[in-house]
Amino acid sequence: MRPAALALVALLAAGCSSLISIDLQPRIRPLAEETVEGEGRDKILLVDLSGFLAEESPSVSLTAPPPRVPILARVREELKKAEKDDRVKALIVRVNSPGGTITASDVLYREIRAFKARTRVPVIAAIMDVGASGGYYAALAADTIVAHPTTVTGSIGVVMVTVNAQGLLEKIGVAPLAIKSGAQKDAGSPFRALTEDERRVFQAVIDEMHGRFVKLIVESRRLSESRVRALADGRIYTAEQALALGLVDRIGYMDEVVEAAKQAAKLTEARVVVYHRPKEYRATFYSSAPAPGADAALGHLATVLGAAGPRFLYLWLP
Repeated sequence: MRPAALALVALLAAGCSSLISIDLQPRIRPLAEETVEGEGRDKILLVDLSGFLAEESPSVSLTAPPPRVPILARVREELKKAEKDDRVKALIVRVNSPGGTITASDVLYREIRAFKARTRVPVIAAIMDVGASGGYYAALAADTIVAHPTTVTGSIGVVMVTVNAQGLLEKIGVAPLAIKSGAQKDAGSPFRALTEDERRVFQAVIDEMHGRFVKLIVESRRLSESRVRALADGRIYTAEQALALGLVDRIGYMDEVVEAAKQAAKLTEARVVVYHRPKEYRATFYSSAPAPGADAALGHLATVLGAAGPRFLYLWLP
């Protein structure tokens, strides 16, 4: 019998008398650097913000793709890695997102701003298909915002999403009971309609969060508050409209964004690099980082709609 066959028989025999443990969840490996374009010693890092912006990734199941690193953790990890590399002379943040939770949008904005303050490198946001609501909020951390000619942006505002299942529960004879310490304790419950007092409370929260968004635009885009409030009614804008309103700095393609990054960093040549996990395809600057696909994005939205209470979102939700 051949050695390979003997080894197989030995393995099978061992398996008969011992428990074999199989790890069904693939390991998340460290980031690796890959050059996607250009040459030279200096680097321009490309970071990707795609899909629904949330604090957590969808849960893992046996039928789901390999686990994803939550976008907040991934972006911070990539920026920390770049901060240790003195050859990284500029940062491009490619945005293709309708937004997400208020917290995720704000954390991404802060991480990019903090990286820029620590490293003093120029940051350019490149908005692709969609950079709306929380996606645009995160882009405000950049020094320059470039919109693709077919970009949809804007949707500046806040939406609270909840569900009122009271009528459905009554049809099936279910009557939820809440014993509470105060009148507002179960405000936003999906088991009953909102009262007028509760609507006023939630509207006050929404107005405050909306005011924060407006303030960032005033500071980042150097526009008057009255002008920003006039255009921040939730509507979306084309690239040309956004440029005319002062929401973006220019319109262009990714190769033009790379050239703008070189100019901002005073470089004649540079390599565009990305950080990725092994086995992830990142061969060009159009290759996006792993982001929830359509099913996962719908799963995020279903989670929001099916949550026990309301969620406040910087999200374009047509």
